[in-house]
Amino acid sequence: MVEALTRQAVLPPSLLAQGPRDRAVLRLLPPASQFILRGDDSVCRLVAPALGIASLPGTCRATQDGNSDGAALWLGPDERLLLGPEHRQSSIIAEIAAALGDAPYSLVAVGHRNVALELTGTASSLVLNAGCPLDLHETAFPVGMCTRTVLARAQIVLWRTGPERFYLNVWRSFLPYVWEFLVEARTRL
Repeated sequence: MVEALTRQAVLPPSLLAQGPRDRAVLRLLPPASQFILRGDDSVCRLVAPALGIASLPGTCRATQDGNSDGAALWLGPDERLLLGPEHRQSSIIAEIAAALGDAPYSLVAVGHRNVALELTGTASSLVLNAGCPLDLHETAFPVGMCTRTVLARAQIVLWRTGPERFYLNVWRSFLPYVWEFLVEARTRL
């Protein structure tokens, strides 16, 4: 119920990109399985096959295999954000538990708490920089880089998935605020 109301509140047809705003197109991504994995490097190496990716990423990087819906984003020395299809949540948990056995780790499902947005277009980095203090030029924040940061006082996870494409992971309660901020920044292009 809350999700349906949130989507209706932030996705009115009048906000669809038109004209010059096509340079920055914002959309809500479909729900996904999302987990925070805590564990040392040996834990991370064992988890990758459960997501269908070759290996988990290094510092401030993300890994995604083009043949699967799985992805892993580095958030800290022993912390990764794991993404997978929503319908695979139970199987991902089971596969990770089987792969890790008795190894010490923590796996917490956070898909109920987080939502994902995608911002694409030639002006996407300019729109983000209206509220994000990072240098988002492609030489400073290249494709595949990710980090925790802020966007207009809201904590987000930001991942550059393409030269003009960004993935934003935000707490569900901050979605209307982040959405409206990005729409406003986009109108000022």
